[in-house]
Amino acid sequence: MRLVRRIALELLGPEKGRLVWQRMDVIGDIAVLKLPLHGAVGVEELRLIAERIVEEVPSIRSVWLQTGKVGGAYRLRGGLVHLAGEKRTTTLYREHGCSFHVDIAEVFVTPRLSFEHIRVARLVGAGERVLNMFAGAGIFSVIIARHARPSKVYSVDINPKAYEMMRVNARLNRVSHIVEPILGDAARVVEERLAGSSDRVLLPLPSLALEYLPHALKALRGGEGWLHVYLHIDYERGRAHVKRAGELVKRRLEDLGWHADSIGARVVRSVGPRLDQVVVDVLARRG
Repeated sequence: MRLVRRIALELLGPEKGRLVWQRMDVIGDIAVLKLPLHGAVGVEELRLIAERIVEEVPSIRSVWLQTGKVGGAYRLRGGLVHLAGEKRTTTLYREHGCSFHVDIAEVFVTPRLSFEHIRVARLVGAGERVLNMFAGAGIFSVIIARHARPSKVYSVDINPKAYEMMRVNARLNRVSHIVEPILGDAARVVEERLAGSSDRVLLPLPSLALEYLPHALKALRGGEGWLHVYLHIDYERGRAHVKRAGELVKRRLEDLGWHADSIGARVVRSVGPRLDQVVVDVLARRG
């Protein structure tokens, strides 16, 4: 946002200011600043910026600081500290014509995945059954239901708060007849009720994607289907990290007795110094 960029540059100068506005997420009317690397900008400096943002940017009514990494069993933003404006973490977030009730303290949401959400939705064919194994607040699931013509989207998450948000968001976007929120561990859910259920499976949690790949394969019906596998891959110039991601998934499929009939990979976003999130799209076939 231009206003935020101007505020950061005015208060901190070009070098420090750039570290702030480039590391900010705006989710609904909440802005989340991330603590710049190596402590280059202090908390009190960020608080001054936050106060100016609330004063001068009408669309932002609350500003928070994320002091830690995204992690834990529910993959939440670490160490949220209130900086300025209304002291709340709930908001209405809009993306691709859909609305989502979210709580940034209870579920991970980032606008940096916006293009990926619609990209995958446009790949879904009419009548497909889709399984989202790590659904969070249901953003991927709802956008697929609204922008494609699937017959069903199974939307699974182990976080009870995320599950409740999924239910609300399916109703809010009038796709409750398509999106089926399911509370539980995705591996167990597949084993107990979704084996052979789906034509396409999303694994949008890089820390667990390869571990849960056997369960994703078990969910495919007819011995074949599309997988979207999200990984964190270290980036080093000249090492072809996108290609390495594809090879990693291909080898894992072969170890499990499956083949990659079609495979492609692309960088989704940068998630840290020399670390990229990469998605591998693969048409998997058994035997």
